[in-house]
Amino acid sequence: MAKYQLLLPKMGESVAEATVIKWLKNPGDKVDADEAVMEIATDKVDSDVPSPVAGKLVEQLYQENDVVQVGAVIAVIETYEPDTPPPLPAQPETPVADEPYHANGNGTLYHESVPFTDIKDQPELELQPENLYNIPGVDQLEQRPAPTAPVFKAEGRFYSPLVRNIATQEGISTDELDHIPGTGSDGRLTKDDLLNYLQNKTSQVASTPDVSQPVEAFNPPPVDVSSPPSIETVIPHTEAVLPSSAQPGVVDSIEQQEVVTEEAQPAANSSEPVQPTASEDAAEPAQAKTEEAPAPESKPAPAPVATSTSGADEIIEMDRMRRLIAEHMVMSKQTSPHVTSFVEADVTNLVLWREKVKNSFEKREGEKITFTPIFIEAVVKAIKDFPMINVTVNGTQIIKKAAINISMATALPNGNLIVPVIKKADELNLVGLTKAVNDLAGRARIGKLLPDDVKEGTFTITNVGSFGNVMGTPIINQPQVAILAVGAIKKKPAVIETKEGDMIAIRHMMFLSLSYDHRVVDGALGGSFVRRVADYLERWDSSREF
Repeated sequence: MAKYQLLLPKMGESVAEATVIKWLKNPGDKVDADEAVMEIATDKVDSDVPSPVAGKLVEQLYQENDVVQVGAVIAVIETYEPDTPPPLPAQPETPVADEPYHANGNGTLYHESVPFTDIKDQPELELQPENLYNIPGVDQLEQRPAPTAPVFKAEGRFYSPLVRNIATQEGISTDELDHIPGTGSDGRLTKDDLLNYLQNKTSQVASTPDVSQPVEAFNPPPVDVSSPPSIETVIPHTEAVLPSSAQPGVVDSIEQQEVVTEEAQPAANSSEPVQPTASEDAAEPAQAKTEEAPAPESKPAPAPVATSTSGADEIIEMDRMRRLIAEHMVMSKQTSPHVTSFVEADVTNLVLWREKVKNSFEKREGEKITFTPIFIEAVVKAIKDFPMINVTVNGTQIIKKAAINISMATALPNGNLIVPVIKKADELNLVGLTKAVNDLAGRARIGKLLPDDVKEGTFTITNVGSFGNVMGTPIINQPQVAILAVGAIKKKPAVIETKEGDMIAIRHMMFLSLSYDHRVVDGALGGSFVRRVADYLERWDSSREF
């Protein structure tokens, strides 16, 4: 039997860690090749970790709710080896060390006998980059010819993706990040360092005194703690201002808010107001008494517990995904000044075309064609016409994205929401878009999306019409700057122009609603973009081949 070290696999460039949600296999359980061993969660999506080998799980190295770094060993699996050939004749004059295990290209383990030699005779091992990958199970990770530098560095200083995202959302530039002291290893800037910096920065702004008024020195009078208080002394204070949430998604924003909330609350054991005395002589023994008396032990305030004022109310704790959605939505509203523009579109030709081709399309492609890929095609064309809608904001910099990656909001059976991404949508035709939409939506509803399926989106579409809504005012999916809501298609009387003149006819009409970030998208750009999307839908060629 050989032991295989199962590693937490790489799940995209921006994912550095994951949380263990549930173990699907316990020690002693049989594990088949490609069978899921555990469930993990990142700030984007939940996913399973399969075992690339068959065998028996012998050890779990992490517990549920533990946070694990990518590349860490998470479990040990005892693999089934084939019958081994008879051993070679023994060579007693050459003692053999314990047989290490090696991983070949496909992840199978094998033994290699290594004779003992004097360590002084060994040449000094030079750690070349390629040697770093010769460990069991490393084939699960994305291998590269040599380690590359982190994506985000400044003068040798590393910033994690989480710190980078927080800085982006808070408008912190790279130069400002470089001057924030870090408490991590080798002076690394941690999430807590950045959040504390933001809190102090906001508190300084909130507590700045009015310099136009003279400020008198405050000399507190002596106090007599032996007599009951009769005059209440009120010391003015400045309320702490909560900074905007930092990361799209995520549990770290919840942790940030908890920290800020605790700092903003008054101390739980603050002393009662006392009556000042008129004699300094009386204050001295009182002070001596105070010094002699033991200070009360500081105890943390109990965590608030949700209670119901009536027996009929039900208190429901948010699940992990709902907390992430809530934090992401609040953060987006605090980050971007939202503006929404509306356009009504006549999509009669489009509706009639889809009705005509849907059966033949399904027969030929094995896929049902919905309106969503058609909307995406129109959006992609409009983005090519107005590329400044396909941008993100980094502090004072606007980053124009080269790729057009369309995020599509998808409702889940449990009532939550997830936003998978169609990568390079501009390189797909209508058939390719249809297959991509159906694949991502189907895997989203059964919980089979991978972390990479929900990252790198540059523009989002949400179909509020699927719930019978005629329009909506969607919230921007950060760090994007625009999101389009497509409403329900309704038959309505409308005025149309003909060769014989204007006339009223029953047409298929719908509303398009574009919410955009007014920091970088003005009304002219936002309004022109959504109008262009409507134009592409209205001018649909009813004789088009799919």
